Amino acid sequence: MDIGIHASFLPHDDPEASLAFYRDTLGFEVRNDVGYGGMRWITVGPADQPGTSIVLEPPAADPGVTEDERRTIVEMMAKGSYARVLRATPDLDGAFARLRTAGVEVVQEPTEHPYGVRDFTVRDPAGNLIRINERR
Repeated sequence: MDIGIHASFLPHDDPEASLAFYRDTLGFEVRNDVGYGGMRWITVGPADQPGTSIVLEPPAADPGVTEDERRTIVEMMAKGSYARVLRATPDLDGAFARLRTAGVEVVQEPTEHPYGVRDFTVRDPAGNLIRINERR
C-alpha cells in the first residue's frame, strides 16, 4: 500500500499573522488561500516538498462543534496544548538562531534527549507548538 501524508491541519486565530509566520519566517510557500463565510483557510508547505502541506484553518470551523467546545479549543490554543507539528532540518542550530533572531517565541532551546533526538520547540502566532528535529 502506498499512502503518504498530504496535509495536516493547524488552527489559526489571526490569518495574517499565521501567513507571515509560515511564509516569511519559516519560508514556506503559499499554495492556496481561500475565504468562505468570513473564515479563511491558508495552505502552506516547504517548496521542496510539493506533496506535503499544512492547512491553517479557523479553529472549530466544523459546524458540529458546540460553543462550549469552541471555547475549550481557544483556551487550549492559548496554552499551546491543542495542536502541534513536527518538522526536521539538517541545520538545527542555524534554524534555531534564525527563528530566535526573528523574535519567534521559544518554548525549548536545542536539547539532546536521552532517546536520541535533538530538537527545539517554538510557538506559532496561534500558540501551536512547532517542534523541529535535527535530521541526521
